[in-house]
Amino acid sequence: MTMNIMKKSLLTLALFSTSQLSQAGEVEVLHWWTSGGEAKSVSVLKEMMEKDGHSWKDFAVAGGGGESAMTVLKTRAVSGNPPAAAQMKGHNIQEWADLGFLTNLDDVAKQGNWDGILPKVVADTAKYEGHYVAVPVNVHRVNWLWANKAIFDKEGLKVPSSWDEFFKVGDKLKADGIIPLAHGGQPWQDATLFEAIALEKLGNEDYNKAFVELDQDVLSGDKMVEAFTTFKKVRDYIDSNSPGRDWNVATSMVINGQAAMQVMGDWAKGEFSAANKQPGTDYTCSPTPGTSNSFTFNVDSFAFFQIKDKENQKAQQDLAKTILSKPFQEVFNLNKGSIPVRLDMDMSKFDQCALDSMEAFKATADTGGLVPSMAHGMSTTSYVQGAMFDVITNFFNDNDADPKTAAEKLAKAVKAAQ
Repeated sequence: MTMNIMKKSLLTLALFSTSQLSQAGEVEVLHWWTSGGEAKSVSVLKEMMEKDGHSWKDFAVAGGGGESAMTVLKTRAVSGNPPAAAQMKGHNIQEWADLGFLTNLDDVAKQGNWDGILPKVVADTAKYEGHYVAVPVNVHRVNWLWANKAIFDKEGLKVPSSWDEFFKVGDKLKADGIIPLAHGGQPWQDATLFEAIALEKLGNEDYNKAFVELDQDVLSGDKMVEAFTTFKKVRDYIDSNSPGRDWNVATSMVINGQAAMQVMGDWAKGEFSAANKQPGTDYTCSPTPGTSNSFTFNVDSFAFFQIKDKENQKAQQDLAKTILSKPFQEVFNLNKGSIPVRLDMDMSKFDQCALDSMEAFKATADTGGLVPSMAHGMSTTSYVQGAMFDVITNFFNDNDADPKTAAEKLAKAVKAAQ
């Protein structure tokens, strides 16, 4: 009798173990979150997946804009060996889905009521022909100006709310031996600065005409010439060592008091948080000059690829669920500096910058001021974006470049890339 009970117990245990093993799979995740706040954020996802019994294979490719990661991904996908998920955004998701590489996530989305908990503008970025093929992770506001509060207090200056104010403040800072604007001379960073200036010069409607609709008249028009003119002037307030500098190194210049300001999306806040700096005490966050009624959005997502292994497919679905779970959304976005994609989140643990961002996100969604970032792949295809990057960066690095000619080149380059 005892022997039979023991046999049954061992058989039950064996079946249970087999069942547990059959549910466990591996998720290989490609991303470019390698800096302090970002690396901390992605490690949370890894821990949650491992807690569910799955193994995590980290596929990190350094490079703030993700260009290097996309190059590696193309090689892997074409060879028939894609990762389970890859960090991706904007039109890149549509392009990969159109090529037939992405898997359908509608079942997971229906179980989790994604259409109910996500703003439509965010949900649409993760869909292809009405079907979910990606999972949005967060919403970044790109048009932020970060400032070192101690420098501004010591200098008796106010954080500029217009570009004219920026130049006056910048002149005073330069005279006192302080770098006014920390910047990294890389194409995507140049474009981030340029689109902030263009947003102020063009306004929301013409910004969309230029960077979403690719209107030739607006791209080559007087307002765009003004944007290039201001862009050129801003370069005089950046130090000569900026070429090739990573964005987080530029952020650390503001944190350490080497520079007064930085134009960068709110992932920069993750660096301030990692350095134990507090908003309102150590630094300030405000919309880039002249854009308080606008919100340039950048939505990070994970696109999910078609994979063959059944256990890994189960792990892949669990990954999709975990990304949109409230615990992950809270911890991830607290670390990353962004705001959650879910509309039903408790924001009580978030700081004032995040609360301001969420308020602006909801307000601009109603007023037409919620616009997609060109610099971060949200407004147009990678081909058009690349053409814009070339014109913007070449202009920025040429002392003799003419703003009117640059606007004409921008329009021509966009037309050729379509």
